[in-house]
Amino acid sequence: MNAAFARVPALAAQHLLLGLAALLLALALALPLGLLAARRRHLGAAVLGFASLVQTIPSLALLALFYPALLWLGALLGRAVPALGFLPALLALTLYALLPIVRNLVTGLAGIDRALLTAADGIGMTAGQKLRWVEAPLVLPVAMAGVRTAAVWTIGAATLSTTVGQPSLGDLIFAGLQTQAWTLVLAGCVGAAALALAVDAVLGIAERAAGRRQWRRMAAALALLVAAGAAASAPLWHSDGGERSVVVGAKNFSEQYILARLIGARLERAGYRVSYRDGLGSAVAFGAVASGAIDVYVDYAGTLWTGAMARRETPSRARLVAELARWTETSRGVTLLGSLGFENAYAFAMRGDDARARGIATLDDLVAAAPGLRLGADLEFLDRPEWTAIRSAYPLRFAAATPYSPTFMYRALASGRADVISAFSSDGRIAAERLTVLGDPRGAIPSYDAVLLVAPARRDDARFRAALAPLVGRIPVATMRRANYLVDRDADKRSPEQAAAWLAAAVGLSAR
Repeated sequence: MNAAFARVPALAAQHLLLGLAALLLALALALPLGLLAARRRHLGAAVLGFASLVQTIPSLALLALFYPALLWLGALLGRAVPALGFLPALLALTLYALLPIVRNLVTGLAGIDRALLTAADGIGMTAGQKLRWVEAPLVLPVAMAGVRTAAVWTIGAATLSTTVGQPSLGDLIFAGLQTQAWTLVLAGCVGAAALALAVDAVLGIAERAAGRRQWRRMAAALALLVAAGAAASAPLWHSDGGERSVVVGAKNFSEQYILARLIGARLERAGYRVSYRDGLGSAVAFGAVASGAIDVYVDYAGTLWTGAMARRETPSRARLVAELARWTETSRGVTLLGSLGFENAYAFAMRGDDARARGIATLDDLVAAAPGLRLGADLEFLDRPEWTAIRSAYPLRFAAATPYSPTFMYRALASGRADVISAFSSDGRIAAERLTVLGDPRGAIPSYDAVLLVAPARRDDARFRAALAPLVGRIPVATMRRANYLVDRDADKRSPEQAAAWLAAAVGLSAR
């Protein structure tokens, strides 16, 4: 519990900085847009329509859309544009915050007594004077209510910025959900809620002060938020250690968290200062290492083969890894340092007793039974090219197909909500829960060797490569399964850091 909450302050600072920056940028856009919308009815309908349209897009999808958009912008400009981390999160959250600010501003301006405006015109006020001395003081309390709503929405949605590589309290929530470490989920939720309530309380003081024309009190409340933002940005003012500071990436399941900590421990021992970017999607992770947003992470040969390379054939493991290494080097400058020694392939699995009762041992056997069965898949699988290739080789037509996060996918199988799952071959729960892995006689599923990928900037860093070289070919699949199960099991659960230390000792490496 203490370890989980110990991570809150640093992540809360970055979370607050992102939320306040998005709110400030939204204000800079919303104020002129709101004034124009109030002055020109047709333009107002378009502005409010656009802001409302943004709200219909789920915040997670909006964050994800900025990744390809910024990549496209960089290609158009002929220069690198950060497609991961702070910038895409800032832009997405800014758009998300527009609606309540613009709508309250337009509503407030429309609600001003026309007699007051007529009187202002009668005494010869200019449009600027009327805005400053009449409209602004009257509309400010209503506008501040919109700002409060936008602030709470923005801080809440900022937890999802983890998926685009921006540290936030969402790091704790995503990691906790995937590893079933509920204290992490609690720490992230409590931290995000506390931030939202604190910011709302300060803005509430400013709102009430504006209603009573207590301008100094309002200014003091807003200055407090500015000071909080400045304090949250303090770590950015200092040197990050230059080439001695590295970022280790990880996707969103237990094995990735464990391997990231194993890599990080070795780099720390070599003298580097290490930070982590967890919860990344497959495409985002590879884009991050290619752009240098992360320095190293573990991916899987089949994932890159079918995804980034868009290849459909299924060659031997050795040929696939060799061709992948050439492609990553020549096309993106990313070095494939080597395979870790185990494969984590997609593998269809069923409850052992159910598979035996139905006489299902291979995917060929599954074809006839599939119309009466429910498939549970991880969040990416149903949209991946591997699923398309499998359905081409085996005409599988399930009664239902439901995506789950990996942890809950296994729970769905155990509870009977799913009959078949797209499991992972290195998962310790396969043996522990006595699952039957179905054979692939037609070879539709490519190999998935776990491979170390290093960013272009680290290619010539001899110390960096030397720290990681002992991992190549060192980890047997059985040992990786045991390490995974240390994190995934319900009783006597270990943290990814503890599982990484166990794994290092098990394969003859010192974690520290």
